[in-house]
Amino acid sequence: MAAAVAAGLALTAVPRMSLAQAPASGEQVFNTRCKSCHEPPVERAPNRTALAAMPPGQVMEALTIGIMKPMTAGLTDADRQAVVAFLSGPARAAALGVDTACAAHPPIQATAQDWASVGVDAQSRRFQKTPGLSVADLPRLKVKWAFAMPGGGMPTVVGDWLFVTNRSGKLYALDAKTGCVHWSVPGVISRTTPMIVKSHISPSGWATFIGESNRTVRAFDAQTGKVLWRSAELDPNPVAGITGSPVVAGGQLIVPLTSLEEVAGDQPSYPCCSFRGSLAALDLATGKIRWQTHVITEPLHPTHKNAAGTQLQGPAGAAIWSAPTVDLKRGLVYAATGDSYTEAPTKGADAIVAFELATGKIRWSHQVTAGDNFVVGCMNAQKSANCPSPDGPDFDFGASPILFHLKGGKDVLLAGQKSGVVYGLAPDTGRRLWTTKVGAGSALGGVEWGMAADDRRLFVAISDVINLIDEVMRSKGKPMTPQPQPKGKPGLSALDPATGRVVWHTPAPVAPCHYAGDRSRDRAEGLCIRAQSAAPSAVPGAVISGTMDGWLRAYDAKSGKILWAYSTTARTYDTVNGVKGQPGGNLDGLGAAIAGGMVYTLSGVGGAAGTGANPVNVLLAFSVDGK
Repeated sequence: MAAAVAAGLALTAVPRMSLAQAPASGEQVFNTRCKSCHEPPVERAPNRTALAAMPPGQVMEALTIGIMKPMTAGLTDADRQAVVAFLSGPARAAALGVDTACAAHPPIQATAQDWASVGVDAQSRRFQKTPGLSVADLPRLKVKWAFAMPGGGMPTVVGDWLFVTNRSGKLYALDAKTGCVHWSVPGVISRTTPMIVKSHISPSGWATFIGESNRTVRAFDAQTGKVLWRSAELDPNPVAGITGSPVVAGGQLIVPLTSLEEVAGDQPSYPCCSFRGSLAALDLATGKIRWQTHVITEPLHPTHKNAAGTQLQGPAGAAIWSAPTVDLKRGLVYAATGDSYTEAPTKGADAIVAFELATGKIRWSHQVTAGDNFVVGCMNAQKSANCPSPDGPDFDFGASPILFHLKGGKDVLLAGQKSGVVYGLAPDTGRRLWTTKVGAGSALGGVEWGMAADDRRLFVAISDVINLIDEVMRSKGKPMTPQPQPKGKPGLSALDPATGRVVWHTPAPVAPCHYAGDRSRDRAEGLCIRAQSAAPSAVPGAVISGTMDGWLRAYDAKSGKILWAYSTTARTYDTVNGVKGQPGGNLDGLGAAIAGGMVYTLSGVGGAAGTGANPVNVLLAFSVDGK
């Protein structure tokens, strides 16, 4: 799956030369070892601006114990430190503002209008039943406040408190109405959405749980930011991580594990591949592991040596990129898995899997695409040495399944794939009930980060970003992929959950944008990419969904008519934490949170496509008339 790659680094493999013998300048090391992948960025590598915005500690972690460790053999510690210092220069030193503390910190008070987890409810519907505003209010939405932060994630809101993580390493609790800071905790590098629960494990009675990039989970008192516990490392693989948000189910915290091994696998010297996606259940009070189940059940074994003489292995892959979905009635939890990294056969990749909540035992697993074998570099005309044969289209799952209650009492499990296909499955057995193709599909196409559902319809956003970029760049004689991609179909559709029938489809409009902070090909070529990659969010009568050209829109739930549209790139923002002229950017990732009569979204998020990404994002808070 694509989008987590923007949090890492992608150094190119070149002869070691004399870099290991004497410290070189950071610029020299970067130009020799890194520039060819990052200026301009190739495939899924973050651009130079995004690298400069990362915390120095995060960059060093990636080089020494993280995703880049297999590719930095031969560099001295001094070389690595020089690269970090070079990257963290002027862009890192740029003012990021000063946190403004709230004058008071009233107790957290839950309301019926809260958005307290990534999916709002255990079924992952992303449906806010009591938003505190009406459909008639939507055209009057205006920005009330803005807050700048590097690499932010989707916020959650309980009462007047807002919680948000980011890749700069600061976990924030803000006032939801004004953006002032109740508390912040440094050193929490995360992209997960905080889940806020009322619990006796916390002195205040409120707790939040954060999945960190170093494969651990931390629990905090949501009122004070005090650490309650920290889990053990949940996977020994140095390129494993947590992208999907942990969710609470009874006395357990369910945590999905993912990895960037498909990036590390691009290097001929890397023994690709050994990571296996898993779901772990932690004790809510202590963080201790109750059970952990891997979705690939076939034994790991050596396969063959690549052209560089490196021994390869498999099967591997099946990362779980999204938050799991809980079914308390059946005692199950559902997860959607990513692609395979090797040609060694496995039924665990590109699958929907049902686990027993009590034991972690796999009740059923339904694979929808066999042989989807992929590592980075395999889309290029000159493929890397570790590319599996045959290789697949990279059609994995990045969106949480949705458990939908049909009229008449039956349930259906809904899953959207990067192929552009949406599936309806029987939750008891995994039997496929229906299949509907909505998008063209590609490695960054189809359903990327999520869907939403009200009480009658399933809302599906389609990205097809590679298709869109390739179409334009091919017309300029600069194709993105060796072979033409199918014509992209970005937009928002409503489906009947019982049958999969398309009720309506609204194409993503062609609209202007201004990628102020982006140094990717899209800015250089003057492109506005209208891919609808972010997860939509639903309220009674409407759906709110963003596109990668920075537009946020509200759609009529019955007809798909656009009721309101706002360009987050059309202006800059003077933020409540003191940043002047902060630009907006793309809308990607896990979409908007809607709570207490307000809509919150991150603009400028760095994703795998490198489209419209800013090194510093802006959290925008909309209210009716900006009041």
